[in-house]
Amino acid sequence: MQDDRTKAVNIAEDSDNAAHRPGPHDADFDRLASLAATLMAAPAALLTLTDAEGKQVIQAHVGTSLAQAAEALGLAERFLANDPAEARNRSLLLHAGAPIVASGRTVGALLVLDGGERPAPDLNKLAQLQDVAALAGSLIVLRDRSQAGARAEAALVHAETRRAIALEAAALASWVWDPQTGVVECDTLLPELFNMPPAARMRARDIVVAIDRRDIGKTRKIFQEALEGSDDYSGEYRIRGFDPPRWLAARGRVVERDADGRPTLVFGVNYDISERHSGEERQRLLLREINHRVKNTLATVQALATQTVRHAREPREFLDAFSQRLRALGLAHGLLSEYEWRGIGIRDLARLELSPFDDAESPRISMSGPDALLTPDQTLGLALILHELASNALKYGALSVSAGKVAVSWTVRATTGDKQLELEWIESGGPKVSPPTHHGFGSILIRRSLAKVISSEVTHEFPPDGVRAHISMPLGETAEA
Repeated sequence: MQDDRTKAVNIAEDSDNAAHRPGPHDADFDRLASLAATLMAAPAALLTLTDAEGKQVIQAHVGTSLAQAAEALGLAERFLANDPAEARNRSLLLHAGAPIVASGRTVGALLVLDGGERPAPDLNKLAQLQDVAALAGSLIVLRDRSQAGARAEAALVHAETRRAIALEAAALASWVWDPQTGVVECDTLLPELFNMPPAARMRARDIVVAIDRRDIGKTRKIFQEALEGSDDYSGEYRIRGFDPPRWLAARGRVVERDADGRPTLVFGVNYDISERHSGEERQRLLLREINHRVKNTLATVQALATQTVRHAREPREFLDAFSQRLRALGLAHGLLSEYEWRGIGIRDLARLELSPFDDAESPRISMSGPDALLTPDQTLGLALILHELASNALKYGALSVSAGKVAVSWTVRATTGDKQLELEWIESGGPKVSPPTHHGFGSILIRRSLAKVISSEVTHEFPPDGVRAHISMPLGETAEA
């Protein structure tokens, strides 16, 4: 009897260990079936469990072939249903049985079988059989719990993986802060954002020290408000030692407080918003530049209107000249706006201003030279000059006859530490040119449009074979062609 109990204890211990290993372990059920047969001194035993459809399914059998065990399944069904009919099949009789119960529910049966009649088992043997059936029920419960734990653990791993991937994709650094100890547990991105050595644990005061002193006061105040009761924290600050500045955004929440309301656990994330701040700064600079340019443009328009009306002989002449000059100015403004007022290439400007005076099918204006970036002031000044030269050529010069041509060329000449743009306007094939007896506003505009550009020089000549103009002004870097 003591040996049988020892076997049962060993089986229970082995089953407990087995429950923590993945997958089914039929050997455990085989050992329980063998133990049942041994207890009853019977030649055969059968252990069955209910499947998803409520039918009994063989889990272990000893002393029988698989075919005999399959035939004996009906005995398990009748035993569990407490069927009063004789519990036998063709070759086996039910000697004794015990239901297998797991979590308060009958899930199967443990049967002891024999081929012939034998005396009914005594109560002590039946109690031992029921103990073995109880071990089978305990094994099932342990397996269910183990599987549930494994599923929960897998779900936790999946959730953590999804969180880590989401944080990595969004470049978010997550952290957990214990205000009582001042320790911050974090992922690898957080120390990187704060320009600190890699670490999984950091001191809160070290993080505070890394914040730019210009932002530390505001940051402390907002964070203290969250700790004292608002729970949620949201702030932005710069990190020391970066030029241009590195801006971080922080979002946090107090998730636990003690009985006195003091915070004990704070969760949060940080992420880099430097690019956003840089974009906002560029936008502010662009707006200031636009405001400055609008004022200059209004002044230019006012001067154009005043000088055009002064030199116009009749209203129609004023309207035509003024409209064309405004159009030239507008084209240059549009091109500058497209490039966010950072300067444009001379090739784009020349093509834009001169194309209205040329014929695409039979071009008479040629342009050549390396591309070079012009400042906004240079762009506006040169736009008015090119417009006036082309307008005069169309009215009186080379473009007024079909055989006339205009060659526009430029070079970039290196001087001491600087670069100089040299542009030539040469007309040919037009009417014979005579120097004007007086200079109208167009000529004045050609000579003075680049007055704001330091070291600029414009010459306007009238040789008999065609008008010539030479423009010289300083440049920055030559653009790629």
